[in-house]
Amino acid sequence: MKKMLFSLVTLTMLTLTMCGDGTPDGKIFITVPKAVGYNWFNRMEEGVKRFNKDNPSIKAYQQGPSKFDAALQVQVIEDLIAQKVDVLAVTPFQPDTLAPVLKKAVDAGIIVITHEAPGLKVAKYDVEPFNNAAYGERLMESLAQRMGGKGEYSLFVGSLNSATHRAWVEAALAYQKVKYPNMKWIGDYAESNDDSKIAYEKTKELLKKYPNLKGFQGSSALDVVGIGQAIEEANLSDSTYVVGTSIVSYAGDLLKTGAVDLISGWDPGESGYVMNEIAKLVLEGKEITNGMNLNVPGYENILLDGNTIYGQAWINITKDNMEEYNF
Repeated sequence: MKKMLFSLVTLTMLTLTMCGDGTPDGKIFITVPKAVGYNWFNRMEEGVKRFNKDNPSIKAYQQGPSKFDAALQVQVIEDLIAQKVDVLAVTPFQPDTLAPVLKKAVDAGIIVITHEAPGLKVAKYDVEPFNNAAYGERLMESLAQRMGGKGEYSLFVGSLNSATHRAWVEAALAYQKVKYPNMKWIGDYAESNDDSKIAYEKTKELLKKYPNLKGFQGSSALDVVGIGQAIEEANLSDSTYVVGTSIVSYAGDLLKTGAVDLISGWDPGESGYVMNEIAKLVLEGKEITNGMNLNVPGYENILLDGNTIYGQAWINITKDNMEEYNF
């Protein structure tokens, strides 16, 4: 009788812990952005919430540090490891700094999916919206076209330790040297620490030091905001060109005035969704394959290179089409 009762209880518990599609019920998926409270990552959270709505048996939400600080992000992840969550979908502020704590999470049996961290082998998969070298080259092409293929320019990164930012500017620089030899990089990547105020101050310093400076390429979503504000203040909107990664809610007003000429990037909402979707497939024991359709816009025909998943989620935004991407 006791054996029968134990078997019934075990069977009942197993039934309760599985949802209809085979995904274990009640699993906890935490998305950890570089920081919370910023429009870019607020948009990412929208994608996480949409994933949660589409997968109600999973507890998916976003949690992160209050500012862009690798040590704070490490602490958030340490706390989540202690809570024994099942999935961590992380956009590292500084991938190398986060590698040890993410290894600790993996060793604890947590599925780790990263974003904007190509080459971080500790993750099960890293998700990139596109090939990073191609993205940097396209940004440089956009800048070069506006500059007429000549003149001095500056390259901004949110952090010198950001793998994606470095990949973009290094590819842009290499592309410029080959295709536009009459353009000249002023040297040294300007580091904004993902802060528009720092980007603004550094732009003012650069304009003073290099009076012939004609172009800027930003990497952080807030770089072009600070750069554009400084350009506008100096009445250089018509003679200086600014391109870079951002979103309309940050740079829209500057696009309208012409202080910023073009913003590029991807929809962070789709990134939030697709990271969790990949974790769900891993949890279900499904294989991620080259050419796979993840049923997320921009990720219908993925390229799998090692543990890196590339989509085709590139978007270009100017004052002419900004209403289409108003987030």
